[in-house]
Amino acid sequence: MTTKHDNPILVTGAAGAVGGIGRNLTEFLLARGHKVRALVRREDQRAETLRQLGADVVQGDLTDLASMHRAIEGCKRIYFGMSVSAAYLEATINTAAVARHHGVEAFVNMSQMTVSQMSISETTDSPQHKLHWLSEQALSWSGLPIVTMRPTVFLEGFFLTLAAGGVRASDELALPMGDGKTSPISAVDVARAVAEILEDPAPHIGQIYDLTGPESADLHHYARAFSDALGRPIRYRDVPLATWSEGLRRMRFPEHVVNHLSAMTELNRQGRYDRLTDTFFKLTGKAPTNMRDFVKLHAAEFKTGPGLSSAVPEKP
Repeated sequence: MTTKHDNPILVTGAAGAVGGIGRNLTEFLLARGHKVRALVRREDQRAETLRQLGADVVQGDLTDLASMHRAIEGCKRIYFGMSVSAAYLEATINTAAVARHHGVEAFVNMSQMTVSQMSISETTDSPQHKLHWLSEQALSWSGLPIVTMRPTVFLEGFFLTLAAGGVRASDELALPMGDGKTSPISAVDVARAVAEILEDPAPHIGQIYDLTGPESADLHHYARAFSDALGRPIRYRDVPLATWSEGLRRMRFPEHVVNHLSAMTELNRQGRYDRLTDTFFKLTGKAPTNMRDFVKLHAAEFKTGPGLSSAVPEKP
């Protein structure tokens, strides 16, 4: 297949889970005929799979200068995304500094929609949210050609990784999210939107895109979508936040991650994720994945069976 241009597109976090942005973005760009340089933290089977797909795989660390020179040199377009981490700000600035040195033409930054409601005098209780806000400030000062993506809650996070165990074991969507409404979007859809931008980034430079799913609703509504998709009654149970957070600690989630996820559930109770945009459709011409279709796609992971009694699955 003939590539669209000579320079590879750098995708960070490319060896993430199958439902992750970097992994899916790599596949989408390769399918469009682009060269892709995939940055991975370690050499493993996931890295080898990326090579088999046709990506140029580079091992490195977002916080290491030498790593980022190896990754960025020769690339003109970059997707920057990183999982929840206390080193997030360092990684952002390190990557941006090297990107500026090499004269990139587009830097697509994955942020969070909560940042749109933050300011120099207002933050949230999530340390990660503050790092995202600070990172956006630093990128705006950098002079780089930035495109900012601000998705809401990911379907793959709260509604799969953190909820599948309760659905399997007790037919419960057990989350401490109160009666607040939320508009989750699939990380796969976010990757589709980023692929559209990297295809022709020039019209998007300087833009901020808020991405949501197709509806904003409370967890009782989404439990009914689970029921419809799985063919059995699923109910929403609002669990105590302290108990839920302690469960994350027992699974050895880092405290930084626990604090972030806990803050997100409290913000949901307050209605901070009750947002709805048509940005995804405008970027892609497609409707975002709804909850029912998402659950049907992952039905095997919600199936009841022996040995699946944990209310929350093991940390991936």
